[in-house]
Amino acid sequence: MAGLEGKRAIVTGASSGIGAATAKALTDAGATVVSGSRRDGSLDVTDEESCRRFVDGALGRLGGLDILVNNAGLARGRDPVWEARDADEHEVILTNVLGLMRMTRLCVQHLVDSGAGHVVNLGSVAGIWSYANGSSYVASKFAVHGYTRALRDDLQGKPVRITNVAPGLVETDFSRVRFGGDEDKARAVYANVAMGGPIRPEDVADSILFALTRPANVNIDEIVLTALAQTSGGNILRDS
Repeated sequence: MAGLEGKRAIVTGASSGIGAATAKALTDAGATVVSGSRRDGSLDVTDEESCRRFVDGALGRLGGLDILVNNAGLARGRDPVWEARDADEHEVILTNVLGLMRMTRLCVQHLVDSGAGHVVNLGSVAGIWSYANGSSYVASKFAVHGYTRALRDDLQGKPVRITNVAPGLVETDFSRVRFGGDEDKARAVYANVAMGGPIRPEDVADSILFALTRPANVNIDEIVLTALAQTSGGNILRDS
């Protein structure tokens, strides 16, 4: 696999999980990476001024931009639509959709100017197959998949590649955040997954690195990766 020597990258939502694993993988491959997250106080993708400050600072440090990995995202609750909370729905769409769109908009011209830019959006199998009691998250990831396709159309003829990476069940802090810090509920999501368990953040980072290191004329439009025990968003085989 080719390396990323000399490449300059931004990774959002990089304080843990997939984002942290991706920032490490890109750094190990030779890229210079500026990472940000709400948790560490460096980047809140729901806030326009925070995004502008972060991008301006990153560009000042990097001197340009070749790679944007839009990883920041979350879910809130597991409720049927009639019990979902307006505040939860608002936060999920604001973060997963509008935050991703904002970061892309702020960075895209710099990616064009690099002559070999690449946007990687973190979608989800939830943006391909719906599952019960997750409507706001499902809606947000269907939107990410659609936006990624639209971005590909808008950038046709420009030197920017676009990839959507759609993981299934990945063992991270995702469920802890979704359930408001309830450790028992979070652990149950990843418990007893058959055939080797859920996938790891490093597995997703490896797929991202694969897409980034293809020949310049090759665009990996989408990568879907799931645990062997998972066949769709909600169909996960578990050991009894």
